[in-house]
Amino acid sequence: MHVEPGLTARVELDVGDADTAVAFGSGDVPVLGTPRVVALCEQAAVAALAGHLGDGYTSVGMRVQLDHLAPTSVGGRVVADAVVDEVEGRRVTFTVRVHDACSLVAAGRVTRVVVDRERFLDKAR
Repeated sequence: MHVEPGLTARVELDVGDADTAVAFGSGDVPVLGTPRVVALCEQAAVAALAGHLGDGYTSVGMRVQLDHLAPTSVGGRVVADAVVDEVEGRRVTFTVRVHDACSLVAAGRVTRVVVDRERFLDKAR
């Protein structure tokens, strides 16, 4: 594993009906749902680690701390950025930010843990 602070990744999403609070059951308004924002932040964190973990290793989510600050309508585009802040053993903490054309949509921290894929899956069985 060669993960150090400063690694970054960016992912983009064109918000569709399937990304809304209504679709996720997390609200009754047709705007980007918080569960989808969380998934987008996790996706950016995973992308930042791509190519930096050894063969047979992956990362799994441990903690998400996120403030969803502004709505984004269907048809809008959001961009999520993840930056590695800390590496403590197998634990990797990211600062994440999501913005659209108008404003900061969400900000927070994501923590993932690097695990041996097979050993992890054995525990899940």
